[in-house]
Amino acid sequence: MRIDNSRARFLKKYEQRLKKVLIVGFAAGLLVCFLLNAVINRIRFGGIDKKYEAQITELTEKNEKLTSQIKSGSAGKKTDADAAASADELSSEKETWSLVLINEDHPLDTEYRPELEAVREGSFVDARIVEDAKKMLEDAEKEGLNMYIVSAHRDYESQREVFNTTMTQWISQGSTPLEAYEETKKSVAVPGTSEHASGLAMDITSGQYGELDEKQAETAEAKWLEENCWKYGFILRYPLDKSEITGIVFEPWHYRYVGKDAAKEIMEKDITLEEYLAQ
Repeated sequence: MRIDNSRARFLKKYEQRLKKVLIVGFAAGLLVCFLLNAVINRIRFGGIDKKYEAQITELTEKNEKLTSQIKSGSAGKKTDADAAASADELSSEKETWSLVLINEDHPLDTEYRPELEAVREGSFVDARIVEDAKKMLEDAEKEGLNMYIVSAHRDYESQREVFNTTMTQWISQGSTPLEAYEETKKSVAVPGTSEHASGLAMDITSGQYGELDEKQAETAEAKWLEENCWKYGFILRYPLDKSEITGIVFEPWHYRYVGKDAAKEIMEKDITLEEYLAQ
């Protein structure tokens, strides 16, 4: 009876999740398709405990239904249009191009490709912000700091790889597929909703301490960036105690370009981009 109740609770939880996915639409639908196929493949090769096979079977059936809706164009038209609009504004000459909001509720067209320029060898950003980004790093180094760019521009496919790898790690530690998905998106943006695809974001760590954890905030490099980033048009995008607003946990390494005026106000007021745009 306990097993049946657990299964019933799972199915109820999943059905609620499915409704949300259907509303989120086309971009999220494609992601679900990809993740489910990856999970199924891991089962086939013995990567996941067989006790989850019933869950996967149920997910597969729902996935087939969702795929059919996507192909027929009956799901997510609003979200798809919003994603295209965000891409249009990003590539426009409007003054607000640097303030485009990209998160789970405001996806970016997966086909968007900014004009890129190297901020350092192997690391590329939107060409419009490269001078400010270079100046920030150069000024930091003049202070004796060692700035390391972990990641700058990442396209949709790269983001999907990172997301899937992180999700797989959660599953290997005993999480169910749905639990792994929920945990992963707290620290890795769902593909199609990542700022890295815009070319306006960089993950920057100390050259002496490269771990992506909260201890990064204690490094001299992170402290300098938090204090000075606004001068170059950047903000700490995912601050401490703001995850309920941003949807992402505290990331003392993730910096986003928003323009100097907006950056000054956001950092002075200790608010997020979401809060700034809602003013």
